[in-house]
Formats: sequence, C-alpha cells, structure tokens
Amino acid sequence: MVIEYARHVLGFEDAQHGEYDPYASELFVSALTCSLAGKTMPVSLVEGSRAAELYGLTEVEEQYYCDFGLEPGHRRTLHDGGFRVTGVDEEQEARVLELPGHPFYVATLFVPQARSTPEQPHPLVTGLLRAALQSRG
Repeated sequence: MVIEYARHVLGFEDAQHGEYDPYASELFVSALTCSLAGKTMPVSLVEGSRAAELYGLTEVEEQYYCDFGLEPGHRRTLHDGGFRVTGVDEEQEARVLELPGHPFYVATLFVPQARSTPEQPHPLVTGLLRAALQSRG
C-alpha cells in the first residue's frame, strides 16, 4: 500500500520496496535493522484512528512475520501527502498507516488474518469486510 500510494498519489514513479530492489533511489519500504518475524509486540494506536475504533482500544499486541518496514526518511513524505502513521511500536516505528476519511485504507506491518478465526475474527478483518459491504450500497 505504501508503494502504491507513493507512486500513484504522491507521484514517486520510482518508489520501491527494498526486498525487490534494495539499491533503488526511492526506497519507501526498507529492511528493518532487526527482524520482527515471529515476534509479538505492543502497538500504540492513535485515538480516533480507524484502527483504534475497530479494536476499541489504543494499546494492542500483534504478531509479526516481516523483515521490512516504512523507510523512516519517507514517513514525513507520506504524512504530508495524507497517508498517516496511526500505530507505532515502543520505539515509535510505524506499524499501522491509514488514509483518513477513506472507508478502509489501512496498512499494517503485522498480518491480521494470521490470528483471525471464524470464532474470533480479527477486528481489522471484520472492519475491511464491513467497509466492503457498505461500499456496495
């Protein structure tokens, strides 16, 4: 979502993900200094954000399966362009991004569907489904 937003909304045609082109001139997603794969970590959500509303909380714990994250040098670029960081870890690193006002443009570094079950669906999964149903009119 970060790459798509950078390319098609902010006009960075050469925006790239470090996993696919680590030497690109405009890395918006880069390798983390320390892998998060297999870790469960706290996430602080901005009050009033879509994620906080869906969880009904501003402090949550999530599981990670990634080694890449938002390139810190582009956090302000995305923010100024309307794509906001609404969830951070203990080091204030971006873990959730949202496009305010959009029915459901929410990006996470964790994988919500990995801990979603039919008996206990993840709040972001149900939020996505609700937004899709509402958009059908």
